[in-house]
Amino acid sequence: MNNQMHPFHMVNESPWPILGSMAMFTMACGLATWMHHKTLTLLNLGLAATLLTSYQWWRDVVRESTFQGHHTTKVQMGLRYGMILFITSEVLFFFGFFWTFYFASTNPDHALGLQWPPKGIKPLNPINVPLLNTMILLASGMTVTWSHHSIMAGLKKNTSWSLLMTVILGLYFTLLQASEYYDTMFSISDGTYGATFFVATGFHGLHVMIGTTFLIICLMRQMNHHFTTKHYFGFEAAAWYWHFVDVVWIFLYASIYWWGS
Repeated sequence: MNNQMHPFHMVNESPWPILGSMAMFTMACGLATWMHHKTLTLLNLGLAATLLTSYQWWRDVVRESTFQGHHTTKVQMGLRYGMILFITSEVLFFFGFFWTFYFASTNPDHALGLQWPPKGIKPLNPINVPLLNTMILLASGMTVTWSHHSIMAGLKKNTSWSLLMTVILGLYFTLLQASEYYDTMFSISDGTYGATFFVATGFHGLHVMIGTTFLIICLMRQMNHHFTTKHYFGFEAAAWYWHFVDVVWIFLYASIYWWGS
């Protein structure tokens, strides 16, 4: 960095974007193969390649930011703008699911029995597991905020403990949602209701798992003293993502679980 006359990071050539794309394409093909032919070979290969590529790509970014000093103040500002745009795209992604749900629920046709929920569908009780999951995510939002303030104040022990609590709450949420799916009396093939329910909540669950992975990496980096009071964007991006996941769940709970039932 001492030999260049600008504060920007000129990224070196990397094999991970093309390899990551190939790995995810293989995983998508494996998912289709599993659905039609009940074989997991291609899916497992694609998943293993995706995880391996993600690990090595993450390792390179951590090295660039923490040990090589490439993430200057200017670079961090650009990364913040990029994260804001990414979360905006995720908002639009979920907006499509909510639009579909409200369109179908407010205009039920003859195929749905002219009512919502459709005839033959027994919706989940919003006071049981969904309410518990709501409280868990709200609590995780509080712990990740505690961690954020602790890292800015240089309180390393508080940062680690609050991050660990957030990870545990995220894993607990995923476990409860899996048990909820197991106990539902309908499936994704049960018309519009089943499709909108499982696609919307399923993609949210996937985002929770991704956010939990982000936070686990941040916890490992915190334990290795990678963050300072002035250099912690990796954690900040994960915290923003987690708050986004919390807000989406509140809308899901209020719309699909409560109003939609």
